[in-house]
Amino acid sequence: MLLRMYLRWAERHRFRATIVDSQEGEQAGIKSATVTVDGRFAYGWLRAERGVHRLVRISPYDAQKRRQTTFALVEVMPEADEDVEIELNWDEIRTDTFRSSGAGGQHVQKTESAIRLTHIPTGIVVTCQNERSATQNRELAIRVLKSRLLELELEKREEELRKLRGEHVTAGWGNQIRSYVLHPYQMVKDLRTAYETSSTGAVLDGDLDAFMQAELERLATGRPPAADDTAD
Repeated sequence: MLLRMYLRWAERHRFRATIVDSQEGEQAGIKSATVTVDGRFAYGWLRAERGVHRLVRISPYDAQKRRQTTFALVEVMPEADEDVEIELNWDEIRTDTFRSSGAGGQHVQKTESAIRLTHIPTGIVVTCQNERSATQNRELAIRVLKSRLLELELEKREEELRKLRGEHVTAGWGNQIRSYVLHPYQMVKDLRTAYETSSTGAVLDGDLDAFMQAELERLATGRPPAADDTAD
């Protein structure tokens, strides 16, 4: 139901939504799905939807027609435009040459073939002295320095993604951001902003803009989440 809701929301905004992965549930429905949404400010809007969503309804899979409460976790992340590439700025790199030490032939300790590269902004130091010439040592040092800078950049990107994704929460009681109650009454309520509507059919058909707007305004003004007074 959530998957259809977001696909319908994207359709309303003429965004291109593509299901790139979907896993069926063990008994019914789907266990998880990954969707890419391409459109103007798509991430800016959808970031308001990340969190745990709670659905209360009469289960269509229960022969006794009992009320059922289920949870789903929504994560929203921006898509990277391109792969990380490392370009060295030689104004930020100090190069030192010195004589190699240890075994290695007649060039050792006779010529300054060893290379030390110091990346000043990060303090990363790379030393290479095992090759026979300064040129070879320099090329190897550059490759190692790029690798270390790439690793550092990937760590930064992972940290940014963690911030964008938000703190990891489990899909269960006490963590929900919005409740969709279809029984015994009709109500959709966002617990962060207290915005609510009884038009459950319209919401589940993708009419989400009012909820998104309310949450984005709350984030922009720094207001704390509203108190949870929604009945089970």
